[in-house]
Amino acid sequence: MSDSIREDREVMPYDVVIVGGGPSGLSCAIRLKQINPALEVCVLEKGSEIGAHLLSGAVFETRALDELIPDWKDKGAPLRVKAGKDRFVFMTDKKAMTLPTPPQMKNHGNYIISLGELGAWLGQQAEALGVEIFPGFAAAEILYRDNEVIGVATGDMGIGKDGEKTPQFEPGVELHARQTVFAEGCHGSLTKQLIAHYDLRKDSDPQTYGLGIKEIWEIDPAKHSEGSIMHSVGWPMDSQTYGGSWIYHLDNNQISIGFVVGLDYKNPYLSPFNEMQRFKTHPEIAKLLEGGRRIAYGARALVEGGYQSLPKLSFPGGILIGDTAGFLNVAKIKGNHTAMKSGMVAADSLAAFLGEDGKNDAECHLYPENMKKSWVWDELYKVRNIRPGFHKGMWFGLAHAAFQTFGGWRLPYTLSNHADHKSLITSDKAAPIDYPKPDNVLTFDRLSSVRLSNTMHEENQPAHLKLIDPSIPVNQNLPQYSEPAQRYCPAGVYELVEEAGTQKFVINAQNCVHCKTCDIKDPAQNIVWTVPQGGGGPNYPSM
Repeated sequence: MSDSIREDREVMPYDVVIVGGGPSGLSCAIRLKQINPALEVCVLEKGSEIGAHLLSGAVFETRALDELIPDWKDKGAPLRVKAGKDRFVFMTDKKAMTLPTPPQMKNHGNYIISLGELGAWLGQQAEALGVEIFPGFAAAEILYRDNEVIGVATGDMGIGKDGEKTPQFEPGVELHARQTVFAEGCHGSLTKQLIAHYDLRKDSDPQTYGLGIKEIWEIDPAKHSEGSIMHSVGWPMDSQTYGGSWIYHLDNNQISIGFVVGLDYKNPYLSPFNEMQRFKTHPEIAKLLEGGRRIAYGARALVEGGYQSLPKLSFPGGILIGDTAGFLNVAKIKGNHTAMKSGMVAADSLAAFLGEDGKNDAECHLYPENMKKSWVWDELYKVRNIRPGFHKGMWFGLAHAAFQTFGGWRLPYTLSNHADHKSLITSDKAAPIDYPKPDNVLTFDRLSSVRLSNTMHEENQPAHLKLIDPSIPVNQNLPQYSEPAQRYCPAGVYELVEEAGTQKFVINAQNCVHCKTCDIKDPAQNIVWTVPQGGGGPNYPSM
């Protein structure tokens, strides 16, 4: 946190600076320019290019896009595959039984997309309107003056592992703004600081999360059914652990296959990555994948708390939009349309706020007021009790979800969410899980998977994953929880190695795919995820 600018950094002034080049941030930028082309707007994106860090299932509802760019078809938006038949399945270890598809999960009129491709296209639309986009520049620091956010600074480049400047050193850039929009996606690193600094969760529940593991497969054309959609619950999860799968048939004989595990799981021996690999060994899934090949891999956390976990959305000098605020509709398994709409509402509010003459308030109170009047608020309110209903197990959760869907949401009660890092039981009370070894045909290890994510980080830089207390992994988490970081991380970042007869906790930061799970799930809240040098991380091809 800074109270003044740093003399060695260049300062670039804007009306609005947007941190994050995902659906919400780009929608906000586009809308601002549509309303007032004279506004100076820029977008900072930590990925090497727009779309590089975007990952979603993804079945896309066009409602917000229809409002933002009504002629998106004529402008070549990458929505090619119309959603076809829906199938909702309950799985045992050998069977898959079709159940009625919940109304929220029906996808007539939607599209199966690559979010990375949609993000790149939205970036083109923004640039065509005059938005300045800076990919490869990670916002690393919030700038304050008199307790008001005045912008952000990008990270210094050319800092070595030892923390000293290298000959390639370049100072970061300060981007000052009348309003700064934080659109960092799930569990944003700067958003986390803002929530603490302004106590934005004072009147809301903790956020709760899931971890999604995704692969793209090219399968036998005879088994491919473009537009087909399947979701499942049940095996390999036990009835007390929230989770489920998706299989979406894209074009070109490709499928998106993934598994989500709620990060409020209890067993410290559980590995979301290995649950995904085990899921593929089910007879129904193995049959579909037989003869195919895996061509892409990725992972990211997703917000699941919904309505009651939304923080205060505005503060002096800035606002929160999209997944960083928590607008995902977990009952629909969709958040891109709500993220986009939040960005659009933010733009409408900011344009009016910045246009006021003689204003003497640094906070855009109009934005949260307008969000409460939007269809996003109604949509999230109606499903507010579905995710927390699963705290009592899968069967209660499914029954309660049906009750909510068919009118129960009108009853004046709201179930609470809990902090995921508090949910683990100690390892002495948990049953170890015996995961099958990878066969490198259907199932794989984490390191070979990370290679498919095209993850790259500059090697000579300080680790962007930091321990508040370096002794905690071995002295506290290991005896209490068998150090769960070595299992919950889907990229093999954390491992325990033996040196001179003692255990050592090793951080392989170069493997990090930026999913943020460690920052969320660590039981001691000892791991802090920060941005690496700009451009580092995954480079997803079409995720």
